[in-house]
This record gives sequence, C-alpha cells and structure tokens, in this order.
Amino acid sequence: MSRGYEEELSSNLYYDRTFDCEAAKILPGEYYCTDEDMLIVTVLGSCVSACIRDRVSGIGGMNHFMLPDSGGDNSVVSASMRYGVYAMEVLINQLLKSGARRQNLEAKIFGGGNVLRAFATTNVGERNAQFVKDFLAAENIKIVGEDLNDIYPRKVYFFPATGRVMVKKLRQMHNSTIVKREQSYASRLTTNTVAGEVELF
Repeated sequence: MSRGYEEELSSNLYYDRTFDCEAAKILPGEYYCTDEDMLIVTVLGSCVSACIRDRVSGIGGMNHFMLPDSGGDNSVVSASMRYGVYAMEVLINQLLKSGARRQNLEAKIFGGGNVLRAFATTNVGERNAQFVKDFLAAENIKIVGEDLNDIYPRKVYFFPATGRVMVKKLRQMHNSTIVKREQSYASRLTTNTVAGEVELF
C-alpha cells in the first residue's frame, strides 16, 4: 500500500563555517522555513526550488520539488501538477503560519536544468520551471529573481532575512549523486499519491 505523498520539513541543520551562520540543507521533497537570520541551501538538477519570503518581516523559506514524469501522456499531466501545487502550498502555508503576510510575499526561483536525460519526457526540467512560474503568477506572488533551465545543476544559497540568493552552477560533476538522488525521488513520486488538500491562511 503506497503512502500519501507529503512534503517533509528538512531536519538537516548544521553550522555553515563559510557563511558563519546556522544553516538548513534541503533534499528533493523537502522544504524549510524560518524567521531566523540563517541560510537555507540545496542542490538542484531537474528539480526546482522556490525561495519565498515576506519582504517586510524577513520570514522566508525554500522548497525543492519535481513534477512526476507523465511520459508524454496528457491524461497524467494534470495529476502530476497536483504534486507541484502541493509542494508550493505547503511552503506558503508554513510561511503564513509563521507570521508572513501574503501581500508581502516575493519569490526567487531556480533549477529546471536538463539533467535527467533518461526520462521519457525530455523536457522535465523545463516543465518544472514553467510550472513554478505559472503557479506564482496565479497566486499573485511577484518573482523578483530567477535562474532556470540550462544544462547544469545548481547549488543555491538562500538568506531569507535579507532575500539574498547566491547560485553556483556545477559545471563539472565528478559523480552522479545529484542525478541518482533526483531519479530516486522521481520514482517515489510515481508510486505515491498526493496527500490531502492544504489549507491556506
């Protein structure tokens, strides 16, 4: 019996010596939000991350997700979109619960690289990138920065308190860790169902 699909709160907290601050590392299917002056970091291949913050209070968070591959089957596309909607709503809901105000939200979006070439749908990264842009437009959340598509994985550093984001493109991958991690995540998505609706505040 497959369990319901759920975004998980990252529990991978550490002290980042480079930036001299507390940090949270998020993996595919995870998110993190905070009202502290800290760093949230992730590595993206075909997945996308939305870095969303309240520009007044500095409360912010990041998610890391992928739409399940539809294999070119249009009947599966709408079902796969539910995963993206759920991933975005979970993050926004947590931000609002933490005290962020919807009218103050702004976003920076990253990822969607053409990294998982083995997938049946060759444009999985592009689909993820287009989805997050469309979702934010529909929710009237302004996009104030983006780095999408291309062929390289990215390491993203997000400082919610200030809104600063640093992106490092990983032009030389010496191992397949990112690809294997995203392929494993993608295979979980195809066997799990989306959890219940998320209540937005």
